[in-house]
Amino acid sequence: MGSPLVTSLRQNNNTGFLRFFMILFLSCVVARTNLCSNLPSITSSQRGVSNSDPFDILSSLKKLSIDGHFSFSDVHHLAKDFGNRYQFYPLAVLSPKSVSDVATTLKHVFQMGPGNSELRVAARGQGHSLQGQSQVHRGLVINMRTLREPEMQVVHTKKHPYVDVSGGELWINILRESLKHGLAPKSWTDYLHLTVGGTLSNAGISGQAFRHGPQISNVYQLEIVTGKGEIVNCSEKQNADLFHGVLGGLGQFGIITRARIALEPAPKMVKWIRVLYSDFSIFAKDQEHLISSENTFDYIEGFVLINRTGLLNNWRSSFNPQDPLQASRFNSDGRTLFCLEMAKHFNPDEINIMNQTEFTSLR
Repeated sequence: MGSPLVTSLRQNNNTGFLRFFMILFLSCVVARTNLCSNLPSITSSQRGVSNSDPFDILSSLKKLSIDGHFSFSDVHHLAKDFGNRYQFYPLAVLSPKSVSDVATTLKHVFQMGPGNSELRVAARGQGHSLQGQSQVHRGLVINMRTLREPEMQVVHTKKHPYVDVSGGELWINILRESLKHGLAPKSWTDYLHLTVGGTLSNAGISGQAFRHGPQISNVYQLEIVTGKGEIVNCSEKQNADLFHGVLGGLGQFGIITRARIALEPAPKMVKWIRVLYSDFSIFAKDQEHLISSENTFDYIEGFVLINRTGLLNNWRSSFNPQDPLQASRFNSDGRTLFCLEMAKHFNPDEINIMNQTEFTSLR
């Protein structure tokens, strides 16, 4: 995620900017008391203090009446994440089929109380966390990928089209379904094989954020299961504190089980451009200029490349094939490069204009 996004949020989306830094702050603060915390912590059992027998905890979970199921032995694959830095083995894994499964389980954990159990709960989507947030030591992991309620529904209104979708759904599936209606979400992440609940619990930042804000700024409504096991609907007008707390809250205020996400007309065609820089100051100046210009691209993202052998050959699509000298100017083995990736949306009847455009805003 490129540095221009932080600047763009400052200039064009104060709300998204504040949320972004709140997320950075929360990522450094490990909550110790919330039953719904998905951040690993040292419990009394780890410190040698007596705690309830894990056998009693597992037995009580087995007695719960749910539509899904619990796993108690095959849990090793949920003891790591994308960061690959921590391994916390849970006592159990819940694979819910319904929202009531999540609510029933959390209510049961809450009712056990801290005097009888310090069982902690972590919601897990695709496990792309970096600091072990989707793991929990000797606790309960909820595998949100098995949650299929509600069934995805695209509502095509003139002013505010949206999609209602499960918190365990992947963004790639939302894209495929919404495109059938000529629509697409306003804001994305770079990698689409992530869950809705996962990215909305963080921020969801990509090259559209300078225009639309991050994904958490493009949500109309949420369904949340709180740490007490209560199912609560929230929005900017209903339970607003919970709504804004959960969005970007790193799972500390509840588990997202459903989201109503803003859509917009999908572009018919896209022109995609990558520009490489060897000078950081010029790179940063161009970023700032592009995200603050009125007539600019629809997608702008900057990032850093650590140069490798054959890098330029792998980036042929970044250059005009009719001008091979353009690519040869970047003779940068052993150096760091900076890249601006941009996209411009247009209609088929504008293709000639787009092919003739030299994007003078880059000059």
